[in-house]
Amino acid sequence: MSAMDERPPKVRDVPAPRRTGGAIGPLFRTVFKWPYRIALAGLYRAGFKPWQLTMLSLATNIVIGWLFVAGERLVPGLLLMMAGLFDIFDGGLARLRGEASRSGAFLDSVLDRVSDMILFGALFWSLAGKGERLSAALALSTLIVSMLVSHIRAEAEAVGLSLTEGFMQRLERYVLLMIGLTIPGTLTPVLAILTGLGTLTVVQRGVSAWRQLSHGSHQERVTRSRSRFDLPGGAEV
Repeated sequence: MSAMDERPPKVRDVPAPRRTGGAIGPLFRTVFKWPYRIALAGLYRAGFKPWQLTMLSLATNIVIGWLFVAGERLVPGLLLMMAGLFDIFDGGLARLRGEASRSGAFLDSVLDRVSDMILFGALFWSLAGKGERLSAALALSTLIVSMLVSHIRAEAEAVGLSLTEGFMQRLERYVLLMIGLTIPGTLTPVLAILTGLGTLTVVQRGVSAWRQLSHGSHQERVTRSRSRFDLPGGAEV
């Protein structure tokens, strides 16, 4: 057992929330820095494992999806807060316990996508069943756009790029959807905002990836050009 396991960390030693590039992320990091640390230290002391929080988040989202299909809105909106908190804390707990790994990050990312499909797929089903065509279409478009945002990042990372920018990321989707579900009359406007800002995020990440790839290609061409005219000893032909 490591020293970290033997002595629970003090709250001041718990890392703050990770920096994110979304619209709400910087505000969350500033306002909830200490509540986040206190809660994370409590989860550590309670003996929770990161994968347990990940699975609790997925299970909560499954319940939310079932409630959507049943026609509920307020209760799913409140439960979404719980699912979002589990999702926020699982990565932080993994780093705090020294258990962060590529396999854990992969599992978390895949289950995040599964949760998004459950949430917006069930919401689309519910709205379409009630004949609310515009809202249903916006729920479906939000799902598609959120998948694109994640897919572009995954493809970029596969070729060695780093993409973290974008107005609409997972935290922003959770917060806005909670508002749309708990405040009457706001669901359709919120879904429209999610679709619009999500599309903007797709464009942002696409442009950023293209610029990084173009810069990398230019550097490769310069390197190849130099290698043609330089001998191994450094003398030019």
